[in-house]
Amino acid sequence: MKGKDIQRHLLTGVSYFIPFVVAGGILIALGFLFGGIYVYEQSGLAAQIFWIGKDAFGVMVGVLAAYIAYSMADRPGIAPAFVGGMVANRIGAGFLGGMIAGLLAGFVVQQIKKIKLPQAIRSLLPVLFIPVVGTLIVGLAMFYLIGPPVAWLNSSFANMLSGLSTAGAAILALVLGAMMALDMGGPINKAAYAFSLAASETGNWAPLAAVMVGGMVPPLAIAFAMLAAKKKFNDEEHGGLAGCFIGAATFITEFAIPYAAADPVRVIPSIMVGSAVGAAISYLTGVTLMAPHGGLFVAALANKPLLWILSIIIGGVAGAAMLVLLKPDLKEEDKKKKGEKVGLDL
Repeated sequence: MKGKDIQRHLLTGVSYFIPFVVAGGILIALGFLFGGIYVYEQSGLAAQIFWIGKDAFGVMVGVLAAYIAYSMADRPGIAPAFVGGMVANRIGAGFLGGMIAGLLAGFVVQQIKKIKLPQAIRSLLPVLFIPVVGTLIVGLAMFYLIGPPVAWLNSSFANMLSGLSTAGAAILALVLGAMMALDMGGPINKAAYAFSLAASETGNWAPLAAVMVGGMVPPLAIAFAMLAAKKKFNDEEHGGLAGCFIGAATFITEFAIPYAAADPVRVIPSIMVGSAVGAAISYLTGVTLMAPHGGLFVAALANKPLLWILSIIIGGVAGAAMLVLLKPDLKEEDKKKKGEKVGLDL
């Protein structure tokens, strides 16, 4: 299996996994918002919203593993991988353990499918043999062989993050922020997001706050640039102004993609700088955020909500300033051009 194949399988798992993260994160945030910081000790509606969110979080590592294996071995890979992912979650191997469980399950199921059996018995492979044998092999491998070193790695990772010097923390935040803006929802963006999720599993919520800033800044920087320098954008681009503000408020980086596609040489470096600046400010001021998604709707879950929002605004201003400097004024005939090549139907 080549590197590109592994990347494709991992991205398939992440694409199915993200809705569980979004649903779980926002529901947990709403539970805290309506029930207070000790909502988990209550029994009312707010507590139920909180626990439903926790339930979504509880299965997300299993879902990640299941759909990595699904990409490799189709439906027979789902059950062994899901259980392997849940084992990884139970023993503290977390997100990284889930990815390994998915790849392992996909490989195991592929090998089982190659076993030559009589046709009468072969029909039982997907409903009996693969679920039982595959789940047993993956589950035991995760518990005894793979899980413990991955759990140790997670623990070491947590200690490394907590022991970073100021300079080290600044570099980490700058890199994470820039990664969030580089491909706006692509594999590099998802890698930064996955890193922050892994950090949150160890109790360090600072990278998640920084990464969310990095994902909210790109559309905000473009919106600020359009307001500050109207002559540098055409009418169709101005039509997406409201969408950019919505994307920034809701942590949907993809609203910036049409503008980056239209002028990648100027837009992408500008939003990367803005995201890096915003993420660094968030990290270095000690902001943490106990929600993996939600944008401004989960600002109340930040330990320093005003500083967190300020880091988003400063990042947006920095990115906009660079974009305004780099982008030339449009000629009069270009201002009314449609953005069909850019895909500006936001």
